[in-house]
Amino acid sequence: MAVAVIRVAGDEADLELVRAVRHEVFVVEQDVPQELEYDEYDATSVHLLAAGADGAGLGTGRLIFGEQARKLTGGVEGRVLLGRLAVVAAARGTGLGADLVRAIEAVAAERGGVEVELHAQVQALGFYERLGYVAEGPVYEDAGIPHRTMTRVL
Repeated sequence: MAVAVIRVAGDEADLELVRAVRHEVFVVEQDVPQELEYDEYDATSVHLLAAGADGAGLGTGRLIFGEQARKLTGGVEGRVLLGRLAVVAAARGTGLGADLVRAIEAVAAERGGVEVELHAQVQALGFYERLGYVAEGPVYEDAGIPHRTMTRVL
């Protein structure tokens, strides 16, 4: 499955695709309550969209930066928060997830980020470790799913 493009979601049509990917992966597949999946940070985050050649949404992730990131990451200056990384089942195993992480990191660097924090599902720790992220702190529950905080200096 070839990915045509990873881009910053630029209009309402892109954001609809972002929401559709997140709904499929988190709400349907992982049974995350819809009211937990969509939050107040969606309105001010940068959302990236991976779209197939046919325009279908294949993956997404979001970047929280600036003052909101400082509040969510313990006040670390220059730290941004990567979240809501999702790839539809048909596109998994293609390298798309890693490409999305790298694209989000590039946007983070453009916006002055020097370090990325993410809250990884425990089952995905190995994926993020292969991308240079280091786990820190204990395992905790988020939306009923075990997570662990991870960071990577850009």
